[in-house]
Amino acid sequence: MLRRAAAAAAAAAAAAAGRGLRGPLGAAGRRQRSGEGSPDGGSRSDRAPKIYTRTGDAGFSSTFTGERRLKGDRIFEALGATDELSSAIGLAGEFSSEKGHTFVEQLHKVQCMLQDVGSNIATPLSSAREAHLKRTSFSEKPVLELEQWIDSYSEQLPPLRAFILPSGGKSSAALHFSRAVCRRAERCCALLDTNAPDVRSGFTAFPFVSRLSDYLFVLARYAAMKEGKEEKIYVKPES
Repeated sequence: MLRRAAAAAAAAAAAAAGRGLRGPLGAAGRRQRSGEGSPDGGSRSDRAPKIYTRTGDAGFSSTFTGERRLKGDRIFEALGATDELSSAIGLAGEFSSEKGHTFVEQLHKVQCMLQDVGSNIATPLSSAREAHLKRTSFSEKPVLELEQWIDSYSEQLPPLRAFILPSGGKSSAALHFSRAVCRRAERCCALLDTNAPDVRSGFTAFPFVSRLSDYLFVLARYAAMKEGKEEKIYVKPES
């Protein structure tokens, strides 16, 4: 269901990569030292693990392959952008859920796929072994699924005859915002596709990120239509 196994594996890989996604899976995944216990004598596993590690306090973080890089590295810029994108989609999903939109489950699935995208980004070719690339590879199937969703919603929408401004109610506006964040994530990911061996990532998920912005645009229009909200269009201001 929603590719739970794949999403969990991707989240674990992302946590190992030092993505900065402070989720419970990454925190719980840190191995406990044998013999350690809680101050009250209970098992340490009964206590919530600390969210901080102090390993990035010098301005460096680790990729999935274990390579240490500056936090300003292009790989971490791309990871941060996809993390922000998932957060924006989560907000849009909450607004959409309040309106009873059935596409909320799709947004949840997209967030899970973005975890896989993050693992894919965090695998630089300069230090990746075959096992790393195999574990974080990204297939064409999610891209094809996005295209099916896009086509399905597009068939139900009125023709696009003017430039649309982000509007159409809270759900639609939040989806437009997510689309804009997705475009930035796309630009960050595009910088990973370079011939420089110290920069290039084994990034194969770019088509998914590119198609995702199209999906979010169409979905924003669909949400406005279903809610009966007006889409504001561009009107040239009078000089």
